[in-house]
Amino acid sequence: MTDIPSLPDSRRPLSWDEVHAFLLVVQAGSIAGAARRLGVNHSTVLRRLGSLEDTVSTRLFDRLPGGYTLTASGHEFAERLAGVAEQIESARDHIASRDVQVRGTIRVTAPESLMRTVLMPLIARFSLRYPAVQLQLAMGTSLANLTKREADVAVRASNHPPENLVARRVGRVDSALYASRAYLASLPPGATQADYRWVAFDESMGELEQSRWMQSHVAPERIAIRVDNVDGMVEAVACGVGAGLLVCPVADRREELVQLAPADPSLGWDIWILTHPELRQVARIRAFTDFLFDALQQEGTLQ
Repeated sequence: MTDIPSLPDSRRPLSWDEVHAFLLVVQAGSIAGAARRLGVNHSTVLRRLGSLEDTVSTRLFDRLPGGYTLTASGHEFAERLAGVAEQIESARDHIASRDVQVRGTIRVTAPESLMRTVLMPLIARFSLRYPAVQLQLAMGTSLANLTKREADVAVRASNHPPENLVARRVGRVDSALYASRAYLASLPPGATQADYRWVAFDESMGELEQSRWMQSHVAPERIAIRVDNVDGMVEAVACGVGAGLLVCPVADRREELVQLAPADPSLGWDIWILTHPELRQVARIRAFTDFLFDALQQEGTLQ
C-alpha cells in the first residue's frame, strides 16, 4: 500500500469543499453523482478534485475511459477520512440545534436609573421564564460596549440611535421640572422659579436639550450643583439641593419629589433596544429582545 507523503509546511491546509467532493465521488461512484449531491456542475467537482490532488501532492484517481477509479493512495486517503463527513454533519446539526434553544449568556447594558426602575422587574421575569439563560447586567451609558461586542443588548435613551446597530424603538421618556417637598417647604411665601436654586447637567452633557433649556431659563449663579448623569440629578434634587429637570419615569417613583410643571415634549428621549446585526437571529438574543419589547409595550411605562 502506498504511503501518502507528508505535506510540506508551506502547503495550504485541506479545503473541506475539496475533501467533501472527493468523498462524494467515492460514495456516488461517479463525478456526475457527486455533482448532483453537491448541487454544482461537473466541472466544479473536477476542479475541486484537481485542487485536492495538488494540495496532497498525490494522484488520488486514475482517469480511465469508463470513469474515475481510485488509486492506491486514493483508497488509503478515503479510509483515513472514513466517518469525517458524518462527524462534521453531526457537529453542524448539534450547533444548529443549540442555536435555536434559548440558553447561554446574554450581556445587557443600560443606564442605571433605567435598569433599576424600569427594566429590572422585566429582566427578573425573563430569567424565571428562561432558566437556561444567564444574564450579565452592566449599568452604564457608553455605546462603545455594544459596538465593540462587549455587550449583546443595550437599552438606550437617544433621539439619534447608531445606524450600525439593529434598533427597535420601544417608547419615549419625558422630562419635567421637579423639586423635593422639603425644599419647597423651605422657600419663603410667594417664591417663584427665579428664586430657586437648581441642579443642572455639567458641560459634558451640554449637547442635550435639557442643558440648553437650563442655559435659556436659569441664571448661572442660581445653579447650585452640576452633575454628569441622570441618577446624580435625581439624587441631588431629592436631597433638597434645589429644583431640576428630571426624567419622569424615574422621578415619579420618588415620593419625596413633586412635579412642578407639565412635561415638555421637546425635552424627551426615545428609548431603543439595540443589538449587533450579527446577533439578531441568535435564539437567546431574539427571545430576550422580543420579550423586553413586548413587556414594555404592554406595560406602557415608556409611552
